[in-house]
Amino acid sequence: MNGQNRDDVKIGAKVSVVCKADQRTGKRTEGIVARLLTKSRFHPHGIKVLLEDGQVGRVQEILE
Repeated sequence: MNGQNRDDVKIGAKVSVVCKADQRTGKRTEGIVARLLTKSRFHPHGIKVLLEDGQVGRVQEILE
């Protein structure tokens, strides 16, 4: 599942995100969602989330 719909991304879910610093390379980081930062219900580049380790990125894939 991709991370473009806010309803699909849940707090506590394991996700794969692209952090701001890695947007050019597309390097993905895996983590657990702590907070949803995007307010809109849909975002074409992925819902922005805060991971439990403090990193912020846009969800590319929901792993669990």
